[in-house]
Amino acid sequence: MHLKHMKRIFVSLALPLLAATIAPAAGAPFISEGNVPMAMGFERVTVASGLEHPWSLDWLPDGSIIVTERPGRVRLIRNGALEPRPLSGVPEVFDSGQGGLLDVALHPRFAENRLVYFTYAHGSRLANRTRLARARLEGATLQGWQVLFEVSQTKIGTQHFGSRILWLPDGTLLISIGDGGNPPVSLGGALIRRQAQNKASHLGKILRLTDDGTIPKDNPFADARDAAGEVWSLGHRNIQGLAWDPIRTKIWASEHGALGGDELNLLKGGENHGWPAVTYSREYVLGLKISDAVSAPGMVDPVVVWTPAIAPSGLVVYTADKYPDWRGDLFAGGLVSQDVRRIDLDEEGRVLGEESLRMGARVRDVRQGPDGLLYVLTDEDSGRLIRLEPRPGGGETAP
Repeated sequence: MHLKHMKRIFVSLALPLLAATIAPAAGAPFISEGNVPMAMGFERVTVASGLEHPWSLDWLPDGSIIVTERPGRVRLIRNGALEPRPLSGVPEVFDSGQGGLLDVALHPRFAENRLVYFTYAHGSRLANRTRLARARLEGATLQGWQVLFEVSQTKIGTQHFGSRILWLPDGTLLISIGDGGNPPVSLGGALIRRQAQNKASHLGKILRLTDDGTIPKDNPFADARDAAGEVWSLGHRNIQGLAWDPIRTKIWASEHGALGGDELNLLKGGENHGWPAVTYSREYVLGLKISDAVSAPGMVDPVVVWTPAIAPSGLVVYTADKYPDWRGDLFAGGLVSQDVRRIDLDEEGRVLGEESLRMGARVRDVRQGPDGLLYVLTDEDSGRLIRLEPRPGGGETAP
């Protein structure tokens, strides 16, 4: 019997001990309220250190790793060593608060076209927005930097830019755009977060674009007069984790709530995920309810709700065989929780429970490498790239 099936049987027989990790009734969100069991059977190996607030990474065909640093640098890790000089060709970014140089993703045909895609914050504290750009990687230079898309509305402050990139099997890409910020940040005389329910706004949305930044003709609102054609889903606060699930052909997203109420969501084009009309989150000030409702007709409920918040950032579906019992599970980085959450899924994508892989630092991204191992970026002044290696005999190493 496969280890994963054996684990399912064990969990079903151990309800009193593992109550915190058992899925709720069908259709209801899995509520994670802390006291999460620790995962075992791995050790942490530092691949590179000395990265300044790294945000994202991807692998080049030769095995090198490309990494973004939020202050506006792109670094390469070759043969297990961090190259001393950043790549040239990166324009100035708005590096303040949550803004800066953010996600990086190679074009699916990178081996042919050498194109690398980036999201970043552009502007000033009084007027800024998220941009998508691409450039050709030639040696140690990013050539022909081209802005493909920018959010239509500028905002003030330094919060909620998004902004993950996810390539889909059809060659289009998704980008997450934050709602613009917490109260009292406003736009047009109302709290800016209300833009998440405005289909004509890019704020608080998942957008779908072609690889040259244009609108796909089959987008759900491509022909709607009251919507921006780029909008693919709406009602989001600030998604910083996006993952394609090739096992179940699904799209997952991990989303920051406010005070509590972080979410794991299953995404489909045209759907409304509710923010801020329905939410488990509360206001940072006094803990007041943001909404009296946590669910409503026509709005999609989350799959997981983290209360207290973990501040999820970085998300991957594990599909390799280096950790056989983890295949098909989700791994979500936690900034506040300083760990990686393994979200145990069954074959249909239903949540069975979760475990915590302790990192002892803010986790900004989690990826599966070409070698079938998991890699973790820590968000620190001297951030690290950590590889998680199976440890025979169980246990874990200290962070």
